Amino acid sequence: MTQAPIQSIPTNDHAQWQAKVELFDYRQAANPVRAGLTEPIPLHQWEPALHQSGPTAVLALDLSSELGCSAPATSPGLAAHFLRIQAGEGLKAEANATSFLFYVLHGSGSLKRAGTPQLDWSTGDLFVLPAGESPLLNADTTSVLYWVHDGPLLSHLGVEASSARFEPTLYPAALLQQELDQLLADTSSSRSNRLSLLLANSDLPQSRTVTHTLWAMLGVVPAGAIQAPHRHQSVALDLIIDCDPGCYTLVGTELDASGAIANPRRIDWQSGGAFITPPGYWHSHYNCSDRMSRLLPIQDAGLHTYLRSLDMRFVGSLQGNI
Repeated sequence: MTQAPIQSIPTNDHAQWQAKVELFDYRQAANPVRAGLTEPIPLHQWEPALHQSGPTAVLALDLSSELGCSAPATSPGLAAHFLRIQAGEGLKAEANATSFLFYVLHGSGSLKRAGTPQLDWSTGDLFVLPAGESPLLNADTTSVLYWVHDGPLLSHLGVEASSARFEPTLYPAALLQQELDQLLADTSSSRSNRLSLLLANSDLPQSRTVTHTLWAMLGVVPAGAIQAPHRHQSVALDLIIDCDPGCYTLVGTELDASGAIANPRRIDWQSGGAFITPPGYWHSHYNCSDRMSRLLPIQDAGLHTYLRSLDMRFVGSLQGNI
């Protein structure tokens, strides 16, 4: 039950200054994140069928109505989309944002943007752009890209992105695969909770993140592996790049006495699908298939790292065969 604010009574002739004043009992307003007020971030999943056919289009993963956001948003600070571009066609990725991140699920093409060298992209490439003119993406072959930006944060703040905080940066598929292969060949990796590459930018030495607001991780879950639960205060927008049936994530708000997630919800993975993990939720990835799976979580952890509010926590380490 939401308590009505204490009535505001103008104390002097500054009535216009006091017209919007509200006062609440601290006990009723200290934590307004609850249904009907500041809506909690929901668990949600999008299937790959969303982008597997159809014309050239921006396909927004929009939860703005559930979140009470004034503009399209997947979380309060981020907006995720699939971009489907037919061969020989182009599409502008338009947003007022400080950080644009693109991952090429499949296809090939080029990017054009005023003041930025042309970029040729193909399957498995990831690239980021700072604030600036909306880029034009032209497809040589029918393509699908995953696009995340921080426009909802700027919309909430009521500001326009005006300056670049990092250089446009490409993480080519070949380099990412080479580094993953080296990581998997390292004998110490078998003891790691996460087998992943964190993408960073030398313009951002403190946060070690892909942009000053966004965090990106290219990870794998080996066949038969269980990743022990962990949690953080950033929102995770998880893209499943490749998997077989039997891969899933367990998500929940509490741990039981053994360190497992209590009363979890199961999210089954699909190649090319996506889901959102709310902040503060414990989550654990499982691969019950016979083949390694691959995922790409994008988070607003660059911002949380700067604010010193990420609060990353782990339980145990990478467990063995299922």
